[in-house]
Amino acid sequence: QVQLVESGGGLVQAGDSLRLSCAASGSIFSISAMGWYRQTPGKQRELVATITMSGSTNYADSVKGRFTISGDNAKNTVYLQMNSLKPEDTAVYLCNADIYYSKWSGPRNYWGQGTQVTVSS
Repeated sequence: QVQLVESGGGLVQAGDSLRLSCAASGSIFSISAMGWYRQTPGKQRELVATITMSGSTNYADSVKGRFTISGDNAKNTVYLQMNSLKPEDTAVYLCNADIYYSKWSGPRNYWGQGTQVTVSS
């Protein structure tokens, strides 16, 4: 079994910064990619940023230049540094990962439970 545990959310003011962390644990052979998504009530879950284990990154246009995703392969952990936060960044941020549990298996996709980020104006 695999678990993704997020941390680092909270209540901040517009213009502040936060750093989210997501650690994967359990039966992990390797991880091909990890990422962050966010969701607000009544809206579809949207991609924020992703990173492959080789270091390739992808960002939503709305966060480019403000958010930075990074990973620590040795710790099976991904981080999201969020700067210049805006009220519209308020959401539950969810960690996502494509994980191989053996060298013979295909990747399985996992979600964390999410961490709340609230940005006040």
